[in-house]
Amino acid sequence: MKIVTTPMCKDVLKLAGIMEFDTNSYPDSTNADIAVVLSETDTTMKSVKIKLNTFTQIKTSVDMLQEMFDTSAMELNFDNNKYLEFDRSKNRNIKVKVYSNFLRDIVADLGFTIIYEDPDYLVYPDYMRDLLSNEIVTMGDRVVEIPSHKNAHKNPIKRAETRYKLLEKKLCMKP
Repeated sequence: MKIVTTPMCKDVLKLAGIMEFDTNSYPDSTNADIAVVLSETDTTMKSVKIKLNTFTQIKTSVDMLQEMFDTSAMELNFDNNKYLEFDRSKNRNIKVKVYSNFLRDIVADLGFTIIYEDPDYLVYPDYMRDLLSNEIVTMGDRVVEIPSHKNAHKNPIKRAETRYKLLEKKLCMKP
């Protein structure tokens, strides 16, 4: 079976023990049998859609791919990850307005309360900076800009760590 994946997903295939695959930003332009892509990626070919925004989503995706392609996953070192084992209830009183689904997943995973009006903080992806310029100015130093796919690390674990740390630093989370 010929597998194709996008650059943002290739490391998760390796983590799942899948070593033979092609990488292409446009899976439909290949002659692969199946594509492994991010959940928001449109493709006309047979595909497996995965989410890689939170540490739980990364682990779930690795487990699913391992089972689907009958491989042995590499050992995921989540044991020392402070973001998997902390008291989220400390964050529930912090109200956050979030732009984009991938950030909503992360903010919710950290236990913050997601609201649409009168937030304590605004969290948005870098590609929305110009669109939200007035709201960003209004919020002042209570904004958190998070790097999007094109400006973030390709490795899903390093990408998640960077994003979680940015939110921790700015939103004063103490896990």
